[in-house]
Amino acid sequence: MTTTQEPAPSTITGWGGTTVRQAVILAGGQASRLRPYTDHIPKALVEVAGRPIFEHQAHWLAAEGIEEVVISCGYRADVLREFVATRDLPVRVRVVVEDEPLGRGGGLKYAAGHLPYPDERWAGLNGDILTRFSLRDLGRAHVERAALATVAVTPLKSPYGIVEMSHSDIVTSFVEAPVLPHWINAGVYLFEPEVTAMLPDLGDHEDTTFPALAGQGRLTAYRVNGYWRGVDNAKDLKEASREVAAFGWVRAVEAA
Repeated sequence: MTTTQEPAPSTITGWGGTTVRQAVILAGGQASRLRPYTDHIPKALVEVAGRPIFEHQAHWLAAEGIEEVVISCGYRADVLREFVATRDLPVRVRVVVEDEPLGRGGGLKYAAGHLPYPDERWAGLNGDILTRFSLRDLGRAHVERAALATVAVTPLKSPYGIVEMSHSDIVTSFVEAPVLPHWINAGVYLFEPEVTAMLPDLGDHEDTTFPALAGQGRLTAYRVNGYWRGVDNAKDLKEASREVAAFGWVRAVEAA
């Protein structure tokens, strides 16, 4: 699923008057649906247009003012540690290892416990997404709504072509992979510091923390206006590589 318009560049400023400078990336999964690409490396290091997913994320976060990143991993953590230690990255990165799978909510909580500024708000994102949109705007909306947590959402794109028919079952047209009138979790979040304690030690925050915050009216959504793609399988990887190469992000970073 993807929206493919090239977003306008954003500047490094505070979000809603408050600087957000730290983020958590979840990269603990086995990534079995991306094999054989992940036979020897974690999903975060699978290359898209010649650059690992994690490195794409690091450059985006740095451009949005993030300075510190904690990445939580499990499978092939040794490979990720070596990559971080030997690569010139635009953010400071700390790798923490889940001794056993904690789930997405547990992974967020565990990694957030290693953030350098525990009393500040923080961003979180899944380690298998590629995106470009304004975190500054997300932060402004988050602050204006007095949210405890904000989740970025993106339009749901059908993985299948749609057959349109008349009332008498006459086929009128075919629409390839249309955008549907629904929104899905884009895997990018902004959390106030007190949310860390509300995350589960084990399990998924969408089953526990988010319903609780929604019941309090303190969970808001931000509609992504820019590029987003989840990289879950070989087809996603191929399409993401084509899209990112067309946008020229890698060339722009190399020229900076």
